[in-house]
Amino acid sequence: MIIFYTGTGNSRFIAEAAADFLADEVTDARPYIKTHEAGSFASTTPYVFCSPTYAWRLPLAFSHFIEESHFSGSKDAWFIMSCGDDVGHASAYIQKLCQTKGLHFRGLLPVVMPENYLALFPVPEPKEAREIIVTALPTLKQGLERIQQNQDFAPLPCSPSDRLKSGMINVLFRRFVVKSRDFRSTEACIGCGRCVQNCVQNNIVLKEQRPQWGNNCIHCMACICSCPVEAIEYGKKTIGKARYRCPDYNGELQE
Repeated sequence: MIIFYTGTGNSRFIAEAAADFLADEVTDARPYIKTHEAGSFASTTPYVFCSPTYAWRLPLAFSHFIEESHFSGSKDAWFIMSCGDDVGHASAYIQKLCQTKGLHFRGLLPVVMPENYLALFPVPEPKEAREIIVTALPTLKQGLERIQQNQDFAPLPCSPSDRLKSGMINVLFRRFVVKSRDFRSTEACIGCGRCVQNCVQNNIVLKEQRPQWGNNCIHCMACICSCPVEAIEYGKKTIGKARYRCPDYNGELQE
């Protein structure tokens, strides 16, 4: 069973590619997270968890979802994380998570996908994004072949800086950087409510047909990147930047 969480689509693309390659079913964790519902899953095939990297760790929302859900049948768990560069020492935290759930951690595969973190970085234009995705396909395919052959992912190297990034820097980043106070809507807003629908944290409400953000943001960038009229900004940091939504998976792994 392939289970994914995504903000702007990178991990959805990976999950759908994995389901296609492994002839398995795919499950979106977001409805469970949004409704605070624990999942109960039974699978005769291995569990493959697909997730973005948030400050060199699993997103807390996805980690909590796994903690609260029940997994029966197969005990094997492979993890695939989309990232802009690297995943730090995320594997150590995932391994501990698997131990608490009685799952057998079979390794972590980082897959470099297009950058989506508008709050800090520019995102690629569609042509460049497509090139990054195409470049990522061989790495993804090799990883899926290892799952198919019941082989662990190769262990990732871990430097002191990797431990620091996934440890103290992750904690400080979430505490001092991941804030929603700079999100705002512009006069271009049409009050469609798509940002409300796409916020898995239920952190956005419409007031007088304009979005208002609460204090439970995880910086997934789903609201700003899914706005159909690009009417959401994050302070001045996103002005003039392209928005990013990963294109749909259309069988590219089998080509």
